Amino acid sequence: MCFVLLVEDSLTFRKSMREMLALRFPGIEIEEASDGEEALRKLENTNPDLIFMDIRLPGKNGLEVTKIIKDTNSDVEVVILTSYDIPEYRAAALRSGASHFFTKGNAGSDEIADFVRSIFQQRGKDRCLWAGFQIPEVM
Repeated sequence: MCFVLLVEDSLTFRKSMREMLALRFPGIEIEEASDGEEALRKLENTNPDLIFMDIRLPGKNGLEVTKIIKDTNSDVEVVILTSYDIPEYRAAALRSGASHFFTKGNAGSDEIADFVRSIFQQRGKDRCLWAGFQIPEVM
């Protein structure tokens, strides 16, 4: 199974990210959480390949949640998403165990899709990238 978890308190951003991923990668299962506690509950029963984590969440912030996740599952790729591209946030993201950092206003759909594609290819899960597509017959 190919699985992505979106952890973001903005419903609008979460939905647009989900739509972009679902459109480009129909073979990927996508779950959502609106805060860190919900994300941790979902992780009790799932094992995502990739987590997109907002840095500013209600309750535990995304850095705290990332550290908890990485302490129990070092194989998962965690990407910090934030509207604030400041060096201190980047450094804190890496210290928490995140492997990547995207700024919401600067990272476009193509950049994020290329990143997702590379993660699944590195994990040998290329089938997830094309599942659901019908290849037309050539006459």
